[in-house]
Amino acid sequence: MSVLKFLGLSESGSASPDDGSADTETMRRIAAQLERMDEDQALYLAAFAYILSRVAHADSEFSDEETYKMQEIVQNLGHLTEPQITLVVEIAKNQVRLFGATENFLVVRRFKEMATAEQRVELLDCVFAVSAADNSISAVEVGQVGQIAKELGLTHDEFVAARVAYKEHLESLKRLRQTP
Repeated sequence: MSVLKFLGLSESGSASPDDGSADTETMRRIAAQLERMDEDQALYLAAFAYILSRVAHADSEFSDEETYKMQEIVQNLGHLTEPQITLVVEIAKNQVRLFGATENFLVVRRFKEMATAEQRVELLDCVFAVSAADNSISAVEVGQVGQIAKELGLTHDEFVAARVAYKEHLESLKRLRQTP
């Protein structure tokens, strides 16, 4: 099997018909660390962790606070041991660093196929929680969250509702409050 087919792309580079089995290499790498879990649950968790890492890396670095928040969310979702949580989050972070430009859309697309509408909205809230972990959500992070929301097929109203819950962390609003 070619690498392009394995990633869900045809030899010409366009998306192949989606039969739901086109899990990305990133998702498979993370899920392989979760062998005791059901494969679908492991892939779901892998995609979730990757997407959290994507927003945490929007500013090209991962803060300790963002990493801890990702670990907390993965723990709540996956009920994993501490070493597994650390491993999943670190693999997701490394995958974003290495393959973010090519994997971002593919992972979100696959997550969208696996998740219910409620789970997609829950992910959006978790993405904002990670971006707010250091008490600051930059314009770059808001842009990344907006892109993720679009890729998930969420409405602008769903995006705004999630953003409002974290408004005290928005850097743009903080600057406005400081202006005399």
